[in-house]
Amino acid sequence: MARLALVVIARDEAAHIERLLRSVAPWVDEMLVLDTGSRDATPALAAACGARVAHFAWCEDFSAARNHALDLAAADWHLVLDADEWLIEGGPTLTALRQQPPDFVGTLALDDQFEGGVAHSRLSRVLPGAVRYAGRIHEQPQHDLPLRALAIRIGHDGYLPERLHTKRGRNARLLEQDLAARPGDAYLWYQLGKDHSVYEDYAAAEAAFARAAELPHPEGGWWLDLVPRRLFALKSLKRHAEGLALAEPELQRCGESPDFFFALGDLLLDFAADTPAQAEALVPLIEDAWRRCLLLGERPELTGAVAGRGSHLAAYNLALLMEAAGREGEAQALRQAYPMPA
Repeated sequence: MARLALVVIARDEAAHIERLLRSVAPWVDEMLVLDTGSRDATPALAAACGARVAHFAWCEDFSAARNHALDLAAADWHLVLDADEWLIEGGPTLTALRQQPPDFVGTLALDDQFEGGVAHSRLSRVLPGAVRYAGRIHEQPQHDLPLRALAIRIGHDGYLPERLHTKRGRNARLLEQDLAARPGDAYLWYQLGKDHSVYEDYAAAEAAFARAAELPHPEGGWWLDLVPRRLFALKSLKRHAEGLALAEPELQRCGESPDFFFALGDLLLDFAADTPAQAEALVPLIEDAWRRCLLLGERPELTGAVAGRGSHLAAYNLALLMEAAGREGEAQALRQAYPMPA
């Protein structure tokens, strides 16, 4: 039988480490927690939950820490999670790995909680024993193995407001260090823009997103998250015309993304509010964008997809638009068809 280990790097995670370890413990053979310099009870709490605890001198490099933890775990399969994550479902899928040769990389579904919603993504976090990481931050496993989508769902709440202030500046600093060595890496520019947008520095976010767009980048994947984020940044900067110029050539590439059309409708609405003389011409475009969201429906498999943008959030916006136009009956029908979650 293959051996499966949970591998975690953590520092000052006393408020969260028990939740993670208790959710995973029934399904793995070992839990390895590599502490990178905690000043709280993280190591003691991890040990009390049955984890093997080791220590590592933090060197501003997530790959170095993760790879050291993987070396220590030395299992056939590694489940790589962070302390602010937890297993929602998929325990039996993890158990079944013991009967499978480690000849693929498994992806899992991540529900990323933020203020006001949940974003979805799939991440490569179930790794054969020999796979290691590269990258100072937003590190990626290096391999040429096939990917297999596994029925595992993980929660993450590291982007809630009370957590964000403790990370402010750290990610941007490490990304800038990586970009100094790899200025042509579009993915790093995307991540830098994402970090700036999380902290509402939309001018810096747009500059980083624009740089990513100038470089070779994928047609799908994280690009489907960058474009809606960039539209939101341009809206926040009141650069509506630039946003529309960006959206037009992306209609085909992002045509299956409700997040794209949601952000486009949001930008058009803000444009209409700022330019009343153009509002009459813009309102049909706003309605069309949000109707496209409902036609596409929820697409949680797309990177960065926000829950509700293909259903109740788009319907809520449309209903407000219809009420403003005196179309109360249509608004009420939308609310009944797409009720807000309890």
